[in-house]
Amino acid sequence: MADGSFNELYRDTLKDVFLRLANEQLEQGADGLTCADTYAEQGKPEFTLAYLLLTEVADEVKRDILARAYEQRALLSEQKAEAMAEEFHRPFPMIKVEAQKDRTAARQVRSGKRLRRETRAISIQLN
Repeated sequence: MADGSFNELYRDTLKDVFLRLANEQLEQGADGLTCADTYAEQGKPEFTLAYLLLTEVADEVKRDILARAYEQRALLSEQKAEAMAEEFHRPFPMIKVEAQKDRTAARQVRSGKRLRRETRAISIQLN
């Protein structure tokens, strides 16, 4: 199932600033698992991942929490896209594309796979 340990798979996907902020909170006595779970419920996978990388708990638990963070962000993004579409009377398809990427990331995490976030260059011609 998994291609490596949780920390091996996901450490390189996170900017150091998130780890630094999480570490500061842990040094002040915060519980890493509680913080990770709270950020997952808020749909913030970067902060969720930072706390999970600094917390000793089974990889399966870490994968579940991180996947929930991506799923929650996807849900919140879709809700935002719908609200903005109603307010501005036009669709916001790129928000929905990002939500789909988050759902894909959640599936990858649950499967113990590396995150493969698609990035494509957009070609713009200026005439």
